[in-house]
Amino acid sequence: GAQHALIYRDTDFEAAVRQATGGQGVDVILDMVGGAYINKNIRLLAVNGRLVQIAFLEGSKAEIDALPIMTRRLSFTGSTLRPRSDDDKGAIAQALADKVLPLMEQGRCLPLIHQVFPLEEAAQAHALMESSRHIGKIMLKVRA
Repeated sequence: GAQHALIYRDTDFEAAVRQATGGQGVDVILDMVGGAYINKNIRLLAVNGRLVQIAFLEGSKAEIDALPIMTRRLSFTGSTLRPRSDDDKGAIAQALADKVLPLMEQGRCLPLIHQVFPLEEAAQAHALMESSRHIGKIMLKVRA
């Protein structure tokens, strides 16, 4: 259901988002980069927007101005699976099975696969992952 997509490395994504939204900003940002992007994301949120931090590929520390969070009624939250209990993880897995898998089976929600490597080329796949030059999933194929 995305209306616009862009590669943030190849464009001034702040300007592109502002143009695509008519200067209004976006309602939700799911970010796994962190670092300097935290402030960029806050600037790009619409009134009542939500920033959800799920990882910190560029670091977890940033100096932020909290005033826009207050004046535009923004929400900044985070989530990760690792410290959750087995029961929590099981509930999440069940919700995915109930709500997402049927969409995948219907072909309405499919993962984007960037490249499939034979298992013997796992080092090359890992190098691609580390480069962040991919969009979508990197997969290893195991011969049966």
